[in-house]
Amino acid sequence: MSRISQRFEQLKARNKTALIPFITAGDPDPDVTVPLMHAMAAAGGSIIELGVPFSDPMADGPVIQRANERALKHNISLRDVIGMVRRFREQDRDTPVVLMGYLNPIEALGYEQFAKLAGEAGVDGVITVDIPPEEADEYLAALQAHGIDPIFLLAPTSGEQRIKRICDAASGFVYYVSVKGTTGAASLAIGEVASKVFHIRKSTRLPVGVGFGIKDPESAQAVAQVADAVIVGSVLVNQIESLAGQPDDIAPALSNTISQMRIAMDLI
Repeated sequence: MSRISQRFEQLKARNKTALIPFITAGDPDPDVTVPLMHAMAAAGGSIIELGVPFSDPMADGPVIQRANERALKHNISLRDVIGMVRRFREQDRDTPVVLMGYLNPIEALGYEQFAKLAGEAGVDGVITVDIPPEEADEYLAALQAHGIDPIFLLAPTSGEQRIKRICDAASGFVYYVSVKGTTGAASLAIGEVASKVFHIRKSTRLPVGVGFGIKDPESAQAVAQVADAVIVGSVLVNQIESLAGQPDDIAPALSNTISQMRIAMDLI
């Protein structure tokens, strides 16, 4: 059983929903990332999602685009991100870590080499936004050989056939994008989310995580009532941006946001 599966089983036994906070590796400075990962886990983050900086993050809105730009000013590479996970693992062997990014840097490194390095460093899952399962056989084989869960995105526009195809290829959990558009989108219709999660669960026994549009304890609590995981990114990255010149204040700010969401989620 993977570390991700174990974490979901642990939470299920306690009747809790996973909270998955996202940050971009290297934002605003490479030295901040690993301490932030530890702070997020301590504040109640169940799984850490770590963005791999990329020059053309097409699924992301302006907030995370700017985070990528800040990280790339430090020339943060995929190898650097893997190294951050390795350093995180020196103190935390239990919290699952999922990388989120785009295919180009992985192709440049090579599927097998990426999976080997990531697996050895303690990466548990990978979300690769721009590769569909129909084109991913070689990539999936490399990940699975090194014990890494491939995690795929589902959208509000995904039909039944598409949902089944993606669920069949995925492991760890399935990521449902709760609003149309890029990260940071404004509106979250919880009734529509609940309906879609219900349909997704017809096609898989995997946990279903919901992200995009979750901005505060109230929205986190609402999603926690219908999903297995609440994924929060833009609000945290926005805090990082506002405190970029005060790096010592970033971890306390993010910890407070995450802990308030965790408290609200645990009230249901």
